[in-house]
Amino acid sequence: MAIAKAERLMNLALCLLGTRRPLSKRELRESIEAYLEAGSDDSFNRMFERDKDDLRELGLVIETVENLDGDVGYLARRDSNRLPPITLDAEEAAALGLAAKVWQQARLAGAASGALQKLRAAGLPEDVDPYEAHSALEPRIPVHEAAFEPLMLACRDRRPVVFDYRKATAARPETRHVEPWALECWRGHWYLAGWDRDRGAERVFRLSRITGKVRSRSGRFTAEIPDVVTVRETVASWAGENADRSALIRLRTEAGYPLRAKATSVRELGEGWDELEIPYGHGLDAWLVEFGPDVVVLEPAELRADVVDRLRAVAKG
Repeated sequence: MAIAKAERLMNLALCLLGTRRPLSKRELRESIEAYLEAGSDDSFNRMFERDKDDLRELGLVIETVENLDGDVGYLARRDSNRLPPITLDAEEAAALGLAAKVWQQARLAGAASGALQKLRAAGLPEDVDPYEAHSALEPRIPVHEAAFEPLMLACRDRRPVVFDYRKATAARPETRHVEPWALECWRGHWYLAGWDRDRGAERVFRLSRITGKVRSRSGRFTAEIPDVVTVRETVASWAGENADRSALIRLRTEAGYPLRAKATSVRELGEGWDELEIPYGHGLDAWLVEFGPDVVVLEPAELRADVVDRLRAVAKG
């Protein structure tokens, strides 16, 4: 929803909820700046009727009342628009408490804390500690990439974006025009799923490979957003999570703990090296490149060649 329309709907809702008597169209028009700027009476009437229908669709109960002069007035009684009491059991309260502790960066930390305070004020029992059930847990979602916040807002507002993106195999970044759908955190890294306009296909982008600023663009999305956006499944497939083959690598001792966690076997070679057998699937070469000189691919030969090509591309950049 556009910001201007959202602000207009909010002002109309506040006027209807705040009045003790029905307000006529004329009074509402004089009270809301956006209606004063609507131009002709026909433009205002069309805008008002759409806004009234939108508020009703959102759940606001708006009454239409005819006054003594025969004019039609509108109001939204508070008792008709009051939410039922909020009741949470101990597990639900704990889940909300953990959710409020997750966000440590961006703009969500203050909003999460404020929401928790409002829930307590709305009836969350004082003797229920949202953190007590899981006091040993300290959930964190790290957000180090500068691209996270503008992409989060773009996903929320359904705004196309433009950014420069460097693939693991590329020496230089390329400009991407993307319709952002969803952000997901997988194994400590953030990924964006969306529609790549230049390639005409769905793509997943790792935020740490976005260089420079994320720029917003006007206009609507051109591609339909899927009901389910499978970011983690896509990235997991790239990383060989569903692999049915194995690769043999050498890994420096005391290095590459994520690789060791995936290994099906580990053998000490001595002189500061270990030999690991790990699942092999699409995208494993890109992951191995991240460990730089700490990893040497032994087999298969095609994986070794892919890793060497990626390292050469990075070196050229």
